[in-house]
Amino acid sequence: MFRSAVLLTAIAVCGACEENKASKKYEAYKGPIEEINNVQMLYSEGALMKVRMTTPRQLRYLNEDRKYPQEVHIDFYGPTGTDVVTTLRSDSGRYDKAKDLYTVLGNVVVVNKEKQETLETDVLNWNPNTKKVFTDRPVTITSKLTGERLKGIGLDANQDFSRYAIRKPTGVFNVEGTPF
Repeated sequence: MFRSAVLLTAIAVCGACEENKASKKYEAYKGPIEEINNVQMLYSEGALMKVRMTTPRQLRYLNEDRKYPQEVHIDFYGPTGTDVVTTLRSDSGRYDKAKDLYTVLGNVVVVNKEKQETLETDVLNWNPNTKKVFTDRPVTITSKLTGERLKGIGLDANQDFSRYAIRKPTGVFNVEGTPF
């Protein structure tokens, strides 16, 4: 009788152990599958350089998304593909493969060398398919030529920032025209 009680207890304990193992659920790994240091990405069209991005580190994930956890530098080239017309720097960035969208984050500063304008914001997106840059966040554009400081919420621009539109502008603007 005593042996039967011990045997039944041992079976119950072993069965409980098996049940715990079976009930454990394993979550799929969601971290990076690849880490690359000293990244330089080149984007060209028709054998002409359009964009060059450099960053100290890239993390690639199973879904092909990428994160750039350190400072990101981007050079946008002019029509000849030889001259850098605009530069960008940010604290970090990411690439969303499903949307084919690059996003730079934190202290984003864009300098258009030809127009001598500086754009500042905290988030900026670039779509390589449409060749458009945009944000829905506050922006400030400062012109060294005119001394103007334009502010607003949201911005749409072409990828070299030679043309842009502030969605909801605020501030003081210099407007040329005939007086009333």
